[in-house]
Amino acid sequence: MEDRHINFLRTPLPVVHENTPKKPRKKKWLFLFIIVLCIVGISGYVHAQRNKLDSPLDYDPVTLEPKKPEGLLKKLSYLVFKRDTTLQGEQHDRINVLLLGMGGLGHDGPFLTDTIMIASIQPSTNQIALISIPRDLGVEIPNHGVYKVNHANHFGEMEKSDWGGAYATEVITQTFNIKIPYYIRVDFTAFAEIVDEVGGVRVEIDRPFTDYMYPTANDLYQTVSFAQGSQTMDGNTALKFARSRHGNNGEGSDFARAARQQKLMLALKEKMLSFSTLTNPVRIKHVIDTLERHMTTNMDFEEIMTLVRMGKQLDTHEIRHIVLDNGPQGFLMNATGDNGAYLLLPKSGNFSDINEAIDNVFEADYVAPVYNYENSPTHETTIAKDTGPDYDGVSIEIQNATWRPGLAARVKQMLFDEHFFVENIANAPIDIKPLGQSTLYLLRDDIDSLIISDLQKNLSNINISTDTPDYLQNTANTDIIIVLGDDFVE
Repeated sequence: MEDRHINFLRTPLPVVHENTPKKPRKKKWLFLFIIVLCIVGISGYVHAQRNKLDSPLDYDPVTLEPKKPEGLLKKLSYLVFKRDTTLQGEQHDRINVLLLGMGGLGHDGPFLTDTIMIASIQPSTNQIALISIPRDLGVEIPNHGVYKVNHANHFGEMEKSDWGGAYATEVITQTFNIKIPYYIRVDFTAFAEIVDEVGGVRVEIDRPFTDYMYPTANDLYQTVSFAQGSQTMDGNTALKFARSRHGNNGEGSDFARAARQQKLMLALKEKMLSFSTLTNPVRIKHVIDTLERHMTTNMDFEEIMTLVRMGKQLDTHEIRHIVLDNGPQGFLMNATGDNGAYLLLPKSGNFSDINEAIDNVFEADYVAPVYNYENSPTHETTIAKDTGPDYDGVSIEIQNATWRPGLAARVKQMLFDEHFFVENIANAPIDIKPLGQSTLYLLRDDIDSLIISDLQKNLSNINISTDTPDYLQNTANTDIIIVLGDDFVE
């Protein structure tokens, strides 16, 4: 059969066949075939372009909507193929996002989450709620038993790289019986770099405080102070403000720390969505580059942009707050885990009251239960009194009797994390180094036996003695002296 070529570049001369009837159906099918080819071509082009729509420059800086394409075909394809992204939870008028902050590589315990917060959005009212979870909260972690909740990300990361955020989300979802479809995990480096990139954040400091035990390089400590009033913080200062755990003037509690973190999150949100940031493509690119290096999330780009657009409409003047803490009327109390670790557990014996408070966080007339030890269950009252001694009422000194540099500082940090107060660290006299055996010396005879027991467990079952050696006789204002010998295992 002779091949026929159709020339679309010029109009061919009409061919006239006498006595041949017209066949319009073939022309209709040919026209339809060409239209189908055009649609397929446009679809492929639009799909390719949509995959490229991953730059902040592709979005309008004011509305945050994707920029409308130029040209007739592009405009038509945009209208045909554009879809509005619906976030999971919108159909139930509640979107939950888990926010995790961790040290990251280069820090001690790089995958232990220092910050754990659930951000809940109610689209119908543009309200937001922030629920802060203390890192010492004891939760059931599958295959590990009851552990501090900040270990969930670590255990997930040990199973598979970059899976810690997803695993922590599963654990927190099960603990609080709440659907959390999204998580965002960043490390300290990302937080500090982003704050610097947006030109710092303005924070109102409600009360002044000083932290003499803020961790720094080489297992040492530095003093950080914050004066009352409004302050513009750079990344490093904001990170210290968020992480400080041993501040005076009431700022050493988990409650105060969580409140500071919530305040910083809101200040950063306002700065990120400010006109000066959104209209600066270089600044936006640097922020995106930082997040790519230091953030993991299960949200795709369109979902993130939808969340950002939603964030512009949120009412940040009436934010609902829940901070789980062990205060007199808080939900939690001090407890000790099976391995001797300090934990926070629900006063009621389970998470039902906490879950109810989280479920009703947007209800204006909801009244959370008020706790005290008198109306807690009997077995929980016993636990609260027996496992919550006054750690701060006992001063501790640590002396390093080995040639291992920084050993006393590292043990001090470990005890601080378990809520012990270490007043001083020092090197033991050179003439007794290296000492073979570690010993915990009691300089008072009325120290709570539970404090002694907890210390012994945290120090690898260290020997206990009340017979103070001569080189410790002149130590003043100290209740316990821990001398670390070569047998001490970190």
